[in-house]
Amino acid sequence: MRVDWNDYDAALFDLDGVITPTAEVHMRAWAQMFNDFLRERGVDEPYTDADYFTYVDGKPRYDGVRSFLASRDIELPEGDASDPASAETVAGLGNRKNDDFEQILQTEGVKPYPGSVALVEALEKRGTKMAIVSSSRNAAAVLTAAGMIEHFPVIVSGKEAGERGLPGKPAPDTFLAAADDLGVPKERAVVFEDALSGVAAGHAGDFGLVIGVDRGVGADQLTEHGADVVVSDLDELVDGADA
Repeated sequence: MRVDWNDYDAALFDLDGVITPTAEVHMRAWAQMFNDFLRERGVDEPYTDADYFTYVDGKPRYDGVRSFLASRDIELPEGDASDPASAETVAGLGNRKNDDFEQILQTEGVKPYPGSVALVEALEKRGTKMAIVSSSRNAAAVLTAAGMIEHFPVIVSGKEAGERGLPGKPAPDTFLAAADDLGVPKERAVVFEDALSGVAAGHAGDFGLVIGVDRGVGADQLTEHGADVVVSDLDELVDGADA
């Protein structure tokens, strides 16, 4: 697969599942949190990976909690970000998931996908501007742990989005903000996403190109939600970037 990088000046990467396999860590943390919560309430139907891809993947943390609970007709108070992880509120469950995620990350660490490293390094040599656009509030910590933070002068994470009042994916606002921070028109920027909500955000933002990275959600689904191109790994795109 070749992309003519002469047509583009910036690459806007989602983090989890695109640069690092932290999507797997997130999936485990979500499953641990939700299944503990469901057991405590005596709910027999467990949370599954299918629930992750349908209700949680790519969304800001509290939106993911809210979406999954609605799928099970469970209503909880909203609470707020200061709620303890023990609180049975939307915010409390989101904070509980974050605690589980940080524990797994600290215990096991994280390494970037080799194919993603190869593409990032090739684009850096070309002078392509790069940013991370992630719903995770832990984006900087994950990039630091993976040894990749120096490649991305612009990071629009869930933390920055909250501070700037930007709606999360599938709204395109975080990607648009990253392109603006890089000083690149959206038509000259490429979006890289593995989540359906993120692909939809790239499509809604009318960027120059939206590349779906199929880490399990399915190529057809990514295309249906707005991906112009689908790859299984970013090393498929190195040919052309290193020219």
